[in-house]
Amino acid sequence: MKELVSRPELCEECDKCERECPQNAIRVINGVVIHCLHCAPDRAPCLGICPEEAIEEIDGAIVIDEDVCIGCGLCRDACPIGAIHMDETGIAKKCNLCINQENQETPLCVLTCPTGGLCTDSEEMASDKREKVAKELERLKMIMKY
Repeated sequence: MKELVSRPELCEECDKCERECPQNAIRVINGVVIHCLHCAPDRAPCLGICPEEAIEEIDGAIVIDEDVCIGCGLCRDACPIGAIHMDETGIAKKCNLCINQENQETPLCVLTCPTGGLCTDSEEMASDKREKVAKELERLKMIMKY
C-alpha cells in the first residue's frame, strides 16, 4: 500500500493538489499540505470512534464508507490534524488515496504536483520517512495553533 507523504520544502503553494482532490480533502497552509496520514488501524482515532463502523482500513488506507456514514462528525472531531471535513450533505470526507478512482494507481494530488512536494512512500527512502512524518506533524501542530 502506498502512503501519501508531503515534502513541505518543495511546496510552492500552487494549490493544484487541493483543486484536483476528488474528495476535497487536501489543504495547503503556509506551504504545509494537510492531508490524512492514514494512521495504523489500531491507532486511528476516527476509525475507533465511528458509531456506525463507517470507517475501515482497505489495503492500508483508512476510508469512509459514505453509504454508511450518518454525519455525526465524531470522526472529524477526533482527527488530531483536522484531515476530515463534512461535505455539503453532512457526510464525512477525507483522503482515500484515490482508491475509488478507476485505473488510478497514484493519487491525483501526486500526479498534479509540479514540484514533487507530494509523493507516495514508494518514492521516498524508508529510512527518511519517520523523520519527515515527525517534522510534518510538528509543523501541523504549530499551524493549527494559529
